[in-house]
This record gives sequence, C-alpha cells and structure tokens, in this order.
Amino acid sequence: MRSTRRRTWALLAAAAVVAGLLAPVAVSAANRAGSGAAAPPEPEPSGAECRTSVEGSRVVAYCHNPYPTTDLVQLHTECARWWDVDADGGAVAVQPGRTVKLEDRCWKEVGSAWVSHSVS
Repeated sequence: MRSTRRRTWALLAAAAVVAGLLAPVAVSAANRAGSGAAAPPEPEPSGAECRTSVEGSRVVAYCHNPYPTTDLVQLHTECARWWDVDADGGAVAVQPGRTVKLEDRCWKEVGSAWVSHSVS
C-alpha cells in the first residue's frame, strides 16, 4: 500500500512541476496570438534632420526634411554672458525634400544652441 501512495505522490509532484514550467510558455503564446489586432501601429518616421554649428558669436543650423510631412523648426540660442539676450528664432516650415538655413548670434560667446521641432 505504501508504494502505491509514494507513486501517486511522485506522479502528482511531477505533474505539478511540469504544469508550473509550461504555464508561462502557454501564457506567452496566448499573448502573442491575441496581440496581432490589439497592438498599436508603429508611427512613421518624421522630422527634419538638423546640423548646428557655432563659430564665435554666430550660430548656423541647416535642417533637411527627408520625410513626406512638413516640419516646423525653431532655432534657440543661449548666450554665455548674463547680460547678453538669449534668442528664440521664429518657426520655419521645412517642406518635404527641402533644406532651410537658420541663423542667430550673440554679442559675445554662444553658450548653447539647439533646434526644436513641431511636426505638422
């Protein structure tokens, strides 16, 4: 009688271990099977690529838009001196396949310069 109980407990323990190992695989497969319709679409790439250079007190940025949507770019210049006025240039529309040039300057040294984007 004891060997039958041991065998039964051994089989139940083995079944529990196998079920515990297979449960994550089954859940993962179910998630993959059901996620085809529920997954949000990947956004299309957009936005102009800008290259900014600083020479002395002048800032120049060239922005090229290789994508089919228009991008609004704006040059921001932060001057190094506290008394020098920081500037935010006007927004310029970069049409698909076009390049624009943005320029700004400080009285003395340029602290930093960057371009912000607003894809429309």
